Amino acid sequence: MAVHDIVVVGANFAGLGTAHYLLKHTIPALEKANGNSTTYKVTLISPSTQFYFKIGSPRVLASPDLIPFSKAFLPLKDAFKEYSADRFSLVIGEAVSLDEEKKSITVRDTYSTTAKNSTVRYSSLVIATGATANSPLWNLKGSHESTMAALKEMHASLPKAKTILIAGGGPAGVETAGELATIYPKASITLLSGSTRLLTRLRPAISAAAESQLNNLSVTVIHKSLKVVENTTGKSTNTTLHLSDDTSRDVDIYIDATGTRPNSDFLPSYWLTKSGHVRTEDKLTLRGPVSSVYAIGDVAGYSLGNIFDINDAVRPMCSSIYQDLSGKKPTSKPFKQNTAETQLVPIGPNGGVGAVFGWKLPAFAVKMIKSKDFMIGQAPKTVSGEQFAKA
Repeated sequence: MAVHDIVVVGANFAGLGTAHYLLKHTIPALEKANGNSTTYKVTLISPSTQFYFKIGSPRVLASPDLIPFSKAFLPLKDAFKEYSADRFSLVIGEAVSLDEEKKSITVRDTYSTTAKNSTVRYSSLVIATGATANSPLWNLKGSHESTMAALKEMHASLPKAKTILIAGGGPAGVETAGELATIYPKASITLLSGSTRLLTRLRPAISAAAESQLNNLSVTVIHKSLKVVENTTGKSTNTTLHLSDDTSRDVDIYIDATGTRPNSDFLPSYWLTKSGHVRTEDKLTLRGPVSSVYAIGDVAGYSLGNIFDINDAVRPMCSSIYQDLSGKKPTSKPFKQNTAETQLVPIGPNGGVGAVFGWKLPAFAVKMIKSKDFMIGQAPKTVSGEQFAKA
């Protein structure tokens, strides 16, 4: 019996959701449609043995007591134990190159001290590698050990810090400033927005409310596009920063929250946009730049970089895979992107700003939804695929 290998590269929100949905719904539907003439196997490639709930990273960073590692880092091996070995396999390593002609991916073992590569072949390919932040504090790049080490360094340094500078006026920077100002009120905390205001995806009035809440916590917010141009030591503690106005600052802690870049270096260049994202030729179906290739999440060209562009895309993309492999009608409606103003930004455990589908939310609503625990209860559900239990 022929075997069709569906390989999913990346095991964060997009990759995990896709793998679970394929296994729970798409593959059973394909085997029924094709009369069991073909068997299907999902292989998930992950650079880490752990899933990191990056939504909670500002609070994980601020204190190990508020969100301990045991809740923020969850093992992948137990997430797929319900599936047999002939239906699913987990490959730990980082995709470093792709051979389009052979339909194969070279994977480097991220936990080995020696250069140790393996090859994974695919019939269909889902690219869900996400994006990497400039600092390991925010998400995983390679094994989970580098992020854990960076967090532990912060936990050791923060109680002694007198000066903290955070670069980046997006959600990560604003949330982190709020967390640190709440826990360490005696520290001098400066936030460089890098723009004319904070939280540029939200309306100016909400940006102003966020800045007011930070000011009330004694955080100094600086705009005018002032940016860090050089970190002289390359370290996050006890360093000197050169700024874009030709001044320098000595700080006890520097936190870079300035953005991300797509994890697409292993892919053929013509598959990518100028920004390095995977081209999604049809945004409604999430089909990629060539046949049998699909892209989802932060690495994909359609994505605005939010969780909605992952969760709302899993079913339509898996439906495209079903349609391409069965020749039958799609099992899901096309992807419809949420472009309405939607973002929740905690500022300490009791504050925050945000909007949902264009509706401005009061601080108490942001607190109930996100500020109280950064939604950490969703971490095990993400790993287990609970949210995709139903087709």
